[in-house]
Amino acid sequence: MEAKTKVWLAEDGKPIIGGGKVELLKAIDEERSLRKACMKMDISYKHAWNVLNKMSERLGKDVVTTIRGGKNQGTFLTDEGRRLIKEYEMNRKFINNTMEDEGSWEKLGLAISARNKIPAKVVGIEKEGLVAKVKLEIDPSALTSIITSEAVERLEIKEGDNVFAIIKSTEVLIGKEQKQK
Repeated sequence: MEAKTKVWLAEDGKPIIGGGKVELLKAIDEERSLRKACMKMDISYKHAWNVLNKMSERLGKDVVTTIRGGKNQGTFLTDEGRRLIKEYEMNRKFINNTMEDEGSWEKLGLAISARNKIPAKVVGIEKEGLVAKVKLEIDPSALTSIITSEAVERLEIKEGDNVFAIIKSTEVLIGKEQKQK
């Protein structure tokens, strides 16, 4: 048996893009036509437009643009569409590498399927669009949790903060004790 993960990017708790939507954007980029991309993926044109519109609506930015008429007509990715693919693939690669690295879990003395709440110290924060990489020090090791940039803001996470790494079977979450106001 092996552990599996599913990666998607979300904004305000609402999914924006996962593996299927990334494949749609890649097919559009390759075919330069929504209709051809739909045929390639065996999905309906209406469904694809609904998916693209929902992504654009949640982001507040278009992920594709359409040019009608002339020899340069077609459907093309916007810079935002390309950024989403890049961000998704970066996070998917990171998650897959982390899940495959059994040594990183063994150093902490944890079983992947266990739920654990471990005191940690924030030693670095990298915000990249919708997501943030929060590096945690858990003596004698360190790990990185990928959470939304919004969660970093909402929890007011800063370098030097004492937090908890909450290990679930498919993700590493971050929790912080809130001071009474």
